[in-house]
Amino acid sequence: MLQLNYSVDLQAIYLQQSMWVDNVVDKSDASYLYQKRGVYYFSKQVPCDVKQHYSRNRIVICLRTKSLSKAMRSCKSILQRLEDYWMSLRLSAMPLPGQHLIQDRPRDYYGSDTTLLSEALSKYLLLKGEGKDKTFVRGATRNIQYVTDQLGDRPIDAYTSADAAALRDKLIENGLSVSSVKRNFSTIRSIINLTITEQGLDCINAFARTYMPDDDRQRRLPIPIDCIKSIQAACHDADDDMRWLVALLSDTGMRLGEAVGLAVTDLNLSNNIPHINITPHPWRRLKTRGSERCIPLVGEALWAASKATEGASGSSFLFPRYNRGSTSNANSASAAINKWLKPRVPEGCVIHSFRHSMRDRLRAVECPSDIIDAIGGWTTNGVGHRYGNGYNLDLLAKWVKRIGC
Repeated sequence: MLQLNYSVDLQAIYLQQSMWVDNVVDKSDASYLYQKRGVYYFSKQVPCDVKQHYSRNRIVICLRTKSLSKAMRSCKSILQRLEDYWMSLRLSAMPLPGQHLIQDRPRDYYGSDTTLLSEALSKYLLLKGEGKDKTFVRGATRNIQYVTDQLGDRPIDAYTSADAAALRDKLIENGLSVSSVKRNFSTIRSIINLTITEQGLDCINAFARTYMPDDDRQRRLPIPIDCIKSIQAACHDADDDMRWLVALLSDTGMRLGEAVGLAVTDLNLSNNIPHINITPHPWRRLKTRGSERCIPLVGEALWAASKATEGASGSSFLFPRYNRGSTSNANSASAAINKWLKPRVPEGCVIHSFRHSMRDRLRAVECPSDIIDAIGGWTTNGVGHRYGNGYNLDLLAKWVKRIGC
């Protein structure tokens, strides 16, 4: 009888202890435990996304106990702390949305109540942005964001020349060319100068005299004539809209943006001298007044223009793929074409190199420089698509045919 009571008491104690352990810890935590000489150890693999913070791939901790219940409690605590720490590492590596809008320091930190840079941008877009396209707004906004991302949104008199130099170095470090950084700084200077002038402020524009190193990028090289012929043959083989665009550029010397933004009605293929009228459009502006011109179509350019007209499929755009919004997307065309061209041209050559080649090819046949300028749109006066003040189409075609297109 006594033995029976003793067994019942032991069973009750065991069940009570098991229930208590189950309530305190998750049984799945036991998978992180193992025993060595009776002592429990904690062991867990470091997640792949945080391994760079550790010298080893596995965390092993001696729990200094032979009690399962104590080991389970320690295991649960360690797991929780690890997960919290790993979450903090993951969050710190994530980009913060709207980071450029955060003011790390209040305005009075700088001891100035002058206009913030973001406010100067708003004033600039209000006064200068009227009638400008989205590219103007995006460009100005992007250039100011470079400043606020690196230096914060401060009163415009709180930036220093050292801040401007640090921004220059950061942009170059991030891969921007010196010429691009110069353009960025030009916009930043203009935005700040406008606010200084409009508000009659007595302060210095910290971005006004920032030193810029020489642009050591390799000069854009012309594409050799044998490469041009090879590329034109590849365009015939592919026979699609991107290759029609390449072939058109190869024998006209047009700017990529000019070609991408062509309307079907800009082509006159039924004329005795087939040609393209380069004229401004709401979706594509021209670089200069001299860019407005006529270009005779001969050789591969005539083939490409004919194929592109057929392939437009009722669209008003000659290259619909790059004109799906309110503005032509020359950047998209440039990226795709340069990728295709890279293995086919010498190092340093890009899509714009066709334009350099056109000038060299015309020089090689002793074409007068003013006619070269008229064909390429390098002049600013006297060349329009009707040629009332410039060279007639017959004369231009005569020289274009001579380059062996």
